[in-house]
Amino acid sequence: MTTLYHHQHGGANLNHAAQVSGTALDFSVNISPLSPPLGALSLDSFALQAYPSIDGQGIKTFYKGKFGFDGAMVLPLNGAIEGIYLLPRALGLRRLLLLTPSFYEYERAGRMAGAEITFLPLAPENGFQLPSIELLADALLHADAFVAANPNNPTGTEAPPEMIMALASRFPDKWFILDEAFIQFTPAFPDNSLMGKVLALKNVIVLHSLTKFYALPGLRLGAVIAHPDIIRRLLNYKEPWTVNAIAESVAPLLLECGAYEEALREMIFSERKRIAESFSTIDGMRVVGGAANFFLVQWKGGCSLDALLPYLEGKGIYVRDCRNFSGLEENYFRFAVRSPGENSALLDALRAASASLQSC
Repeated sequence: MTTLYHHQHGGANLNHAAQVSGTALDFSVNISPLSPPLGALSLDSFALQAYPSIDGQGIKTFYKGKFGFDGAMVLPLNGAIEGIYLLPRALGLRRLLLLTPSFYEYERAGRMAGAEITFLPLAPENGFQLPSIELLADALLHADAFVAANPNNPTGTEAPPEMIMALASRFPDKWFILDEAFIQFTPAFPDNSLMGKVLALKNVIVLHSLTKFYALPGLRLGAVIAHPDIIRRLLNYKEPWTVNAIAESVAPLLLECGAYEEALREMIFSERKRIAESFSTIDGMRVVGGAANFFLVQWKGGCSLDALLPYLEGKGIYVRDCRNFSGLEENYFRFAVRSPGENSALLDALRAASASLQSC
């Protein structure tokens, strides 16, 4: 009997890396390399002997203060992953249209809800960009929902918001679910987000995460942003108290992280440009994506990825092996944009690997 759950997640075995090389640089997880200024907090800062609010009021406070959203548009979550699994069963989705390659949890969540899955392949020949609006429209004729990430993970390519809005207007009886977990890493944010369009387009639902941009994956902070009528429908299926007291207390504090946000975006944009330019000097590697805070790379050296990954690990550097994504079996890997010094170490290691591993 096979299991639905077989995809690995990013996240390196840092203890092993440190034992091998004395250092460990984890490029396999796409989170901010900076930590938000919350270091003075401790467990004593939180009321842990009382229940949190039943509906995650602290997260609603963040979205109201940051984006001006009415609380009725916000469904707080235990990380965006809760929403990925909640939406198919709450909306009764039966035929999902998904991009491939993309985040595996969309497929798993759909299948667990009993939905039939149709895949729309992204082509490496055009850098895994979305197909034309007409091709998408044709595929939607056989689906009741389109689920996509913007930017897409792991390809790092964008879904033009005007295309999604046009399709949502053209197919008002179909759902358009956009996972914007990485959108704050894009230069066009917030103009490229659909969070502000959900009142006008009732069939558009946005999943948003606070863990990637604010480097808080352990707290599990996220939300569904949707029309209030949709939020009320989702509440009929959502479990209570899924947002814990610490997460609820931290969320409003992120409103005070303006300097952090500016510094992070400036560093990511600068380093992303430097990294993209540096790959022109590294033989045997084709880089795509880069719309957010990560790149997808195809290793085209003389050896397989099974030679490159141990080489990097020997230097204490971990990247994400992407060969378990459909369409990325041919030696693709992904790495996050980190601090300038860390990025330089990765680029140096890749240059050395390119020179050393051209033949096996």
